[in-house]
Amino acid sequence: MRNKRLLIGLIGLLGLLNGAAAQNGFNVPFSQFGLGSSELPYNMPLVVRMGGVAYTRAGNNFVNPFNPASYASIEPESFVFDMGVNLQLNTLRDANTSVKDADGNLGFLLAAMPVTKWWKVAVGLMPYSTVDYESVAMQSGDDYGSMKTIYDGVGGVNQVFFGSAFNILKGGAKCPSLQVGFNVNYLTGRIQRAISYQFLGADTTYFAHSRRYKETNMGNLTFDLGLQLRQPLGEKYTLGLGVVYKPRLDLQVKEVALIYTYVSATDESLMDTIFPLRGDDAEFTSSFMQGQTVGVGLSLERNRRWQLAVDATFADWQGMKYTEGKEPSIFGTSNIAYGPYNRYAAGFEKMGDMDAATYWGRISWSLGAHLEQGALRLTLDGAEHRLDAWGAGAGITLPMRKGRSLLTVSAGYTSMGSTDVLQLDMLTFGIAVSSCERWFFKRKYN
Repeated sequence: MRNKRLLIGLIGLLGLLNGAAAQNGFNVPFSQFGLGSSELPYNMPLVVRMGGVAYTRAGNNFVNPFNPASYASIEPESFVFDMGVNLQLNTLRDANTSVKDADGNLGFLLAAMPVTKWWKVAVGLMPYSTVDYESVAMQSGDDYGSMKTIYDGVGGVNQVFFGSAFNILKGGAKCPSLQVGFNVNYLTGRIQRAISYQFLGADTTYFAHSRRYKETNMGNLTFDLGLQLRQPLGEKYTLGLGVVYKPRLDLQVKEVALIYTYVSATDESLMDTIFPLRGDDAEFTSSFMQGQTVGVGLSLERNRRWQLAVDATFADWQGMKYTEGKEPSIFGTSNIAYGPYNRYAAGFEKMGDMDAATYWGRISWSLGAHLEQGALRLTLDGAEHRLDAWGAGAGITLPMRKGRSLLTVSAGYTSMGSTDVLQLDMLTFGIAVSSCERWFFKRKYN
């Protein structure tokens, strides 16, 4: 009964924190497109510390949500709870200027537990994307003098998931082990975007300030599948394979829009509504499409001493493809273009021995790097610009006390775009605690 109450309390905590995990304080112009800037997978020290490698990672004392098959490695008597926080330093730069900003937030809440010896489950909350931007453009004309256009947006989407994993082949000294799993994800959140037009000329008799506002409310289900295979190679080495698949999905979302003019740039109390017209509904349906995604990972491990791992991800496009359901469009034609997205990562880990006689022998450290092709595509002045990204990461994992719980500290760097358009440099520091306790172990003696 105690274990059940703790599990119910954990699920309640996930629900209460649903609105807090994806809130950043950055001005990131890239987040004005689609569902915003993606937080995954660089919000987790587990992944950052190996440069982005995730598909073959599995263990009995941490949760890896990027391949649901990994939950099968949780031991039958264990309950694992992971929590992490991030500190992020951003630098935006173009050919002439640069701006710096910093913020910290809750990275994730994850938990996994056994149902039977061959069936394990996991639940979790992670930020899926963040929207936070504000930019100003000035324009002049003979009729209206000068006009200020303000683009602003705030909000984000969180991912709440339930996963299951199954041990298909137990494995042995020469036999392979095989695990499969799935995640059911609920994407929830609210995004608010607006464009304001303010006329600053001396004579604005015939030009009224105006504002276009749109609110997107996300509440959709997605799912992904995972597989992990491990094959012993003699007595010293083990070859690992990880595969992840996300199908193409068409998601419907509800949006609310408002277009109006107002008298003063500082007071919007007196306004004239243009959309919706009297008697019409401000709500309409738009769509987000998830592109088909395939991820493959390979790893080579030597006697739990070290491992080399590589990941490759291939998708129709990065993120969600957005199509507004209103004609004419509330905000006009989008500048974003959609095309193939490829991501590559490689990492090395020196693995700690949990049974080592000294504390230093139980410490793990790792490093790695990643490359993303087609992280974002923008159409500017009739030409398409593909904004690639690259980065690196490193980290250290410290055992806590004499148990199997872990403290992981990581640092990662990612650079996206170029100064010809806009470059975003992100430096992320993360701390994660993985608590692994024996909750379901029945003692023979009181």
